[in-house]
Amino acid sequence: MDAHENLSAQSEARRQAPDRRWSPGETTRQDVLLRYLGAVAAAAAGHGALAERPAATARPAPPSPSSSPSPFPEPGQSVVREVMDVPAAHIRADLPYRDIARVLAREQAGALPVVDAEDHVVGVVSESDLLAKVAFEASGHRPGPIGGLRERRLHGKARGETAADLMTSPAITVLPGATVAEAAWLAALSRLKRMPVTDREGRLVGVVRRDALLQALLRDDAGIRAEVEAMVEATCPPADRDAVQVAVHDGIVELTGRMPAATARRLLAEIERIADVIEVKNLLGPGT
Repeated sequence: MDAHENLSAQSEARRQAPDRRWSPGETTRQDVLLRYLGAVAAAAAGHGALAERPAATARPAPPSPSSSPSPFPEPGQSVVREVMDVPAAHIRADLPYRDIARVLAREQAGALPVVDAEDHVVGVVSESDLLAKVAFEASGHRPGPIGGLRERRLHGKARGETAADLMTSPAITVLPGATVAEAAWLAALSRLKRMPVTDREGRLVGVVRRDALLQALLRDDAGIRAEVEAMVEATCPPADRDAVQVAVHDGIVELTGRMPAATARRLLAEIERIADVIEVKNLLGPGT
């Protein structure tokens, strides 16, 4: 069972469950989620060696100036610099933990990148890191002699006073020239809501949010319709164009009108290759 079938089965099971009401907006939410998963899966298939590419990677240290440039994205592909937030909120490595809490609250962020004096990203500090710190101070808890390794590491970190002590390092970052699909795949793998964007020297240039990646990957129906209509113009002779009507609803393309069978086959093949299209309904009649 693939991801689409699995999610559909789970959705149907939830609809039939007697103890849970199916909200009116749930179907739309599930459709949007499926389209997002499809876009991310397509990125994964096309970029299986992403971890080996410099476009989007976790870097323990800033890359050297001699790093090879990323391949240019294919025409029409959105890149991170188009959807990232600039300027990027950040925290200095020497900032005390109480001030970190204030910055996180002010920026309404669960985590922020930590930078050194030259603006290189050296880690990420989160609410979870601060929670361990304040819990340690409030309870005075100490790991026992047989305490787990993770507990001991958490205890050691909680004794820190600054962002450099409390942060998680290395940070997972992405380059501004990486495609949105690559960044979305990296965010999905890492379960990150925000990723620092750095230049090739590792300096912070922006932050990209998961919801911005989602919106960039999921065009609305109007955008899909515009692309399909452009395909109709490119594929059909002028005399046939006005005989074809295009409608799009929740990613489902519906073609009505009349068109020669050979031309319709070419057009349908092109439309099915559009990443955001879920289904194509061919209601075309034979043309002259």
